[in-house]
Amino acid sequence: MKVLITTSGIGSRLGSLTDFTNKCLVRIGDRPSISHIIDHYPISTSFVITLGHFGSYVKQFLEMAYPEREFHFVWVDNFQGEGSSLCYSILQAKDNLQCPFIFHASDTLLGHEEEISCPEFNWCAGAYKKESAQYRTVIVNKDPCGGRFISVINEKGEIHFDYSYIGLCGIKDYKDFWTCLEEVYSGDPFNASLSDVHVINKMIKSKPFKFQQVDKWIDVGNTNELFSARKEFKSNLEVLDKEREAIYLLKGSVIKFFSDPAISKNRVIRASSLAGLVPKITASAENFYRYERVEGDTFSNTVDEQKFLSFLDWAKTNLWIHKEAKGFSKQCYDFYISKTKTRIDEYLRDKEDLSGYINGVEIPPAKSMLEKIDTDWLCDGLPVQFHGDFILDNVIESEGEFCLIDWRQDFAGNLEAGDIYYDLSKLNHNLIINHGLIKRGLYNSESNNCHVLCNSLLIRCREILHDFIVKNGYDLKKVELLSAIIWINMAPLHEYPFNDFLFNFGKHNLYKNMR
Repeated sequence: MKVLITTSGIGSRLGSLTDFTNKCLVRIGDRPSISHIIDHYPISTSFVITLGHFGSYVKQFLEMAYPEREFHFVWVDNFQGEGSSLCYSILQAKDNLQCPFIFHASDTLLGHEEEISCPEFNWCAGAYKKESAQYRTVIVNKDPCGGRFISVINEKGEIHFDYSYIGLCGIKDYKDFWTCLEEVYSGDPFNASLSDVHVINKMIKSKPFKFQQVDKWIDVGNTNELFSARKEFKSNLEVLDKEREAIYLLKGSVIKFFSDPAISKNRVIRASSLAGLVPKITASAENFYRYERVEGDTFSNTVDEQKFLSFLDWAKTNLWIHKEAKGFSKQCYDFYISKTKTRIDEYLRDKEDLSGYINGVEIPPAKSMLEKIDTDWLCDGLPVQFHGDFILDNVIESEGEFCLIDWRQDFAGNLEAGDIYYDLSKLNHNLIINHGLIKRGLYNSESNNCHVLCNSLLIRCREILHDFIVKNGYDLKKVELLSAIIWINMAPLHEYPFNDFLFNFGKHNLYKNMR
């Protein structure tokens, strides 16, 4: 059986979610949406995938995630703007589909119990929806034997209809399909709305299409349905979504994606130097890498005071090993000061950062505070083997054993050494602001009441961390100041209102720790 999935479009209905990736790679639960489609079909299925918008990402992912599956990739030269349409994209796959096939739209997700018929006859699938403003709809007729057939597929907004068409059909008469498609496209090649619907409506005049009813359908091509799908498909991942990266869980493996190929490449390199502390990389591509899922639970779910103290001792012995690093103070300056100034600009965009009151205290602009920091003191770092995103959510714990995940790709370009103060500060930050609190919205971003409701257990762990820092001769003041800088750095990486909270909270704490 052959299945056509068109991933070439830009996914405009998803807005900024597709600025840095393809719509079929947007995560639903633990997997990207295209995995929910692939996994619905038998292992013997041959898939034809059209590629366009970030097509290389789609190809890399499928080849890495499903090495046992058969894929045929078809590049679409015109997937955006004049002359582009779903019809045009499908037409590019003609040579690969000279046989009966199924067309499955890349944003059409079905319930686990739904069965998809082989294309032993022509059919279209539909589901019941109350409104028709967003979807094309179908009118269904019954024959004397009780069979249901498609009479017509309406355009969006039709008042009289029976079901919504869900972007899933079986094509038995493939030769007629290609003939009709070419006629439809050649008759109006610059019509961007041309789709499989126009072809099916033309075929219906001479070839019957049976109606296949689907009880559970989710259109993840629009934001409302996407967010509903995410509530239904629960995730085991406790991560904050980011525009330029993603993480997936598939069949006992973890797959990481980065739109910047240098990040992916450097993380793979660093995994070798951190061997024994991080999972082994099992595959890598330009923008992806894969490693085996580690048994255990995230440390954020299992931590207690005794385990936390053991973890700090473990990190001191196994992770924070001294490294020689030439020009390290300059690297610290670039990482702490130069990068932060860039992040401030990214957060502000065209706005001006003025002096203002946060929690009743007049706070200067962020950059002016950076200028007043004693950078000789701040950038006198201690180069060690480092993690770079040293938070509880990036540690897997199992019976007192620890494994680090989601390590940073470099420290100001240095792949071997980073500042121990950065790891300590990331951990200090995480004991105040963490995924669990953010997910539950336990923070306020308003400047007159900027605060976060901290977990009492983590507050006790923070006291243990501070005691560890002092006892080992590290500078607690530096850790507190760097934590504030970290919050300012994080602001442009997140969405409103969390970005505003990070910026205000970071500025307030930076000022407090500079006094």
